[in-house]
Amino acid sequence: MRRLPALLLLVAGLLGTALSGTASAHSALTGSDPADGAVVATAPQRVTLTFSEQVALGDDGIRVLEPSGKRADSGELRDLCSGPVVRYGVDLRDGLPDGTYTVAWQAVSADSHPISGAFTFSIGEPSATKVVLPRQEAGGGLVGQLYDIGRYVSYAGFTVLAGGSAFVLVCWPRGASVRPVRRLVAYGWVAFTAATLALLMLRGPYTGSGRLGDAFDPGVLQGVLDTRTGAALTSRLLLAGVAALFVAALFGPYARREGPGDRRDLVYGLAAGGTVVAAGIAGTWALSEHASTGVQPALAMPLDVLHLLAVAAWLGGLAALAVALYREPSIERAAVGRFSRLAFGAVAVLAATGLYQSWRQVGSWSALTGTAYGRLLLLKLGLVAVLLGVGWVSRGWTRRLAEPARGASHGADDESRAEESGAEETGAAESGPGTGAGPVPDAGVADPVRAAQLARQRAAVATARRRRVRDADPARAGLRRSVLAETAVVVVLLAVTTALTTTEPGRTQEQVDRAQAVGATAVPDRPVDVTLPFDTGGPDGTGTVRLTLDPGRSGANALRVDVDGTDGRARDVAELKVSFTLDEREIGPLAIALDKDAPGRWTARSARLPLPGDWRIRVTVRTSDIDQTTIDKNVKIG
Repeated sequence: MRRLPALLLLVAGLLGTALSGTASAHSALTGSDPADGAVVATAPQRVTLTFSEQVALGDDGIRVLEPSGKRADSGELRDLCSGPVVRYGVDLRDGLPDGTYTVAWQAVSADSHPISGAFTFSIGEPSATKVVLPRQEAGGGLVGQLYDIGRYVSYAGFTVLAGGSAFVLVCWPRGASVRPVRRLVAYGWVAFTAATLALLMLRGPYTGSGRLGDAFDPGVLQGVLDTRTGAALTSRLLLAGVAALFVAALFGPYARREGPGDRRDLVYGLAAGGTVVAAGIAGTWALSEHASTGVQPALAMPLDVLHLLAVAAWLGGLAALAVALYREPSIERAAVGRFSRLAFGAVAVLAATGLYQSWRQVGSWSALTGTAYGRLLLLKLGLVAVLLGVGWVSRGWTRRLAEPARGASHGADDESRAEESGAEETGAAESGPGTGAGPVPDAGVADPVRAAQLARQRAAVATARRRRVRDADPARAGLRRSVLAETAVVVVLLAVTTALTTTEPGRTQEQVDRAQAVGATAVPDRPVDVTLPFDTGGPDGTGTVRLTLDPGRSGANALRVDVDGTDGRARDVAELKVSFTLDEREIGPLAIALDKDAPGRWTARSARLPLPGDWRIRVTVRTSDIDQTTIDKNVKIG
């Protein structure tokens, strides 16, 4: 049991690592121009990438490589974001040869997770390429595993540190002088601080090169400190130093003051200061992870802080109670009752904030069952239900514990006295007559082997006495077993909760899946032909507009427009306009510049559509000064 706190932290880290295999990034590439696998007739001026959420890219965030492996881009990143559209690009050099080009990109999503990928497109016709990209994704490998372990241990350490301190202050003031409880909180602080320092050092290679040696590079560390996540980790380390002062005061001056009246002047200061420090630490997670991006971040961040504080109060306090029940069986019944009320309040806060966060990250019922995030959330809800069930059993034992159990206490005292008497008789018998050693001598035994044997006997008697006293109360024994079961569920729950922080939210995953589905269902290599009848309402105002978009996919296209009269012959009109709009992404209308080749015949060589999807083609036909009509139709572009 002395190793219980360290064991809880270790198991949480190991289980978290096992669950992290389902994790993925929280921003995703939703489109590119040219598209993946596209074959364009001439070299584009620029390569652009579109993401589902805000991302941060370095100078080499987007690299375009020729078939020979040489850089084909200028190396200057361009920010092309407009409104809700998150788009970045790089310009290409002039005079590029035909062949297959590779686009490799790496970024950090707004919630601090690294993402990367690669795709190809061809100029003229596909060719062989010498480009060899690293197989390891951003945030993977040994550095990724160490970073994940550090993340889980930091969560577990904060939970034990904050929850254990709250348990002592609110529920059991005498616990400040109980060594096992003090060790638990101290282990929590050490784990939290060490994990935060490790995360700060690993952040650079985690989002960059992936080489462990870069963790000790001052230049890489300086780059990390300039980021939002680096600032959050630095603030967390500073707050860990303040937390050390709080723990020193809690287990120093506060523990040495005997009566409640002597402690009252410290309680308010420690409670206020501890709440501020704990909220500040929780805020560093809220400012740099899920809550800081997506839907309603201004409301999500404070609710996330409340959620983390409630988790710490419930689960950290539960760990402290488990240690107290096993290592200090004389814990007062009133302390157990106060923790029961504290846990009930924490669960109520968790239910309210968790419901909001679930809606915010999932967004729909289909995402709840059809995405990795939704399935992990369902697993978490199931574990919470089990935990509440075990907690209800613990609450029953708590009510029984509140009833006096004098008979059991007297019985335990009688058994303890009998054990002491028996031990003395055993010591006297083993000493033997005429030895002059006495029953169980304290010192002066000439034979060191004999002295060690007597010391072991005395320790065994003391241990048996404490165990008999501990197990004499059935309610206390039942509560101890149920709390141990709660602690086991908590370890798994903590791992699942931490895995959720590194898993793509269901709302984002469905958005990416829809974009990929559009690209998969469109016909990429077949021209798109559209026929639209029109009637401007004036004399001889009817006819047909035929549009041909080649190759009919995202990127550069050639557009041909033919206007025919009712007799099927080419017909000239006063004015013709064509535009494309992607309503679901709020792109457009993109007006197409048409060149008139002959009466009733127009062409455009640069009809560029940046993304696949259901595009709305709008055609405006004017047959006279006053007769005009606008017609449109949706077409699927791959």
